[in-house]
Amino acid sequence: MNEPDLTITLGVEEEFFLVDPETRDLESDPDPGIFEECERLRGPHTVAHEVLRTQIETSTRVCGSVAEACRAVRETRRLVIEAAEKHGAAVLAASSHPFAEWRSQLITPKERYERFAVTFQDSVRQLLVGGMHIHAGFGDPDSRIRVMTALRRHLPLLHALSTSSPFRAGRETGFKSYRLTIMGALPRTNLPGPLLSWADYDRLVAAYQRMNFIQNGSELWWDIRPSQHFPTVEMRICDVCPRLDDVASIVALYASLVRRLLRLDSQGLLPPDPPTEIIAENRWLAQRYGVLAFLGDVRGAGGRVDIEDCAAPLVEDLVEDARALGCEQELRHVLTIIQEGSGADRQLDHFRLRRLEGDTEEEALRAVVDLVIAETREGIEADG
Repeated sequence: MNEPDLTITLGVEEEFFLVDPETRDLESDPDPGIFEECERLRGPHTVAHEVLRTQIETSTRVCGSVAEACRAVRETRRLVIEAAEKHGAAVLAASSHPFAEWRSQLITPKERYERFAVTFQDSVRQLLVGGMHIHAGFGDPDSRIRVMTALRRHLPLLHALSTSSPFRAGRETGFKSYRLTIMGALPRTNLPGPLLSWADYDRLVAAYQRMNFIQNGSELWWDIRPSQHFPTVEMRICDVCPRLDDVASIVALYASLVRRLLRLDSQGLLPPDPPTEIIAENRWLAQRYGVLAFLGDVRGAGGRVDIEDCAAPLVEDLVEDARALGCEQELRHVLTIIQEGSGADRQLDHFRLRRLEGDTEEEALRAVVDLVIAETREGIEADG
């Protein structure tokens, strides 16, 4: 049997908010000089407008390793932060703003976004959220589809680690990631069903197109999907992480999972898929409780399992692949996130502490903005 090609390329997209440093509210119509500066200095990366004018999206260059992808994320964050600060704004790396109102935001004047606004109405206008998307390039089209399907069971864990959107319009939502609730108002979001070949995927896209639901596969906004433009599988379920260390850990976990599943696929040993409905239940639990979730045990025993008891054996299973990818330390940081909390946990803890210390709700929410801005800036000057 020929050895499988286990080469994996990586790219990371992050959607940030632009904030007024004085009011801590969103810049509903930010200085266009921010985008012009980013375009001038972006190098091999990409910087673009998003649906709302207050958002800015970065896409790293194609990277050959987890370490290179992490350096690239640092570069794109530094680029956006320096451009924003030069033009009087700050950058927020979280999937929701603690108190901003969606009614105050403006749609980016671009045909695609204006068409979405006409079609989806308030579902788009209320889309005051951002995500982190990680691309992994590997294998041939059929193996990418099979691995994508096998990855679905792990999406709740990957999402829980990233959660950073516990507030909405000045309120605690009760969710560690309210972003997925907002996204769920759009069609073609959530989990894809099980697909076993590229032909399966092609037939589904063609069916959507015959009914004039979509123009192409880029309008399938699933939690994980084949990329329309690149030979990659794009994981889209994650919130934006304020801290670079957490980004690195999630990239390492995703890459290690891809490598392991690619090896199993080459041997015809991919495990049977849990029902999509069970994965969806775990997805909701991850959204609601984050790293405090008790997930349904999809490894075979049944019942509910503390998320750390799900993650710890998985990390050990992936150590061989992480070592081959040079990211064992980043992979093991998964357990640190679970023990210490995600971005959502830190936001909630900070808000409640400030309230206990006498801040009004408004003052405490502004303090949460300051916390996330500071975490977004952490480590952007480092070289390694």
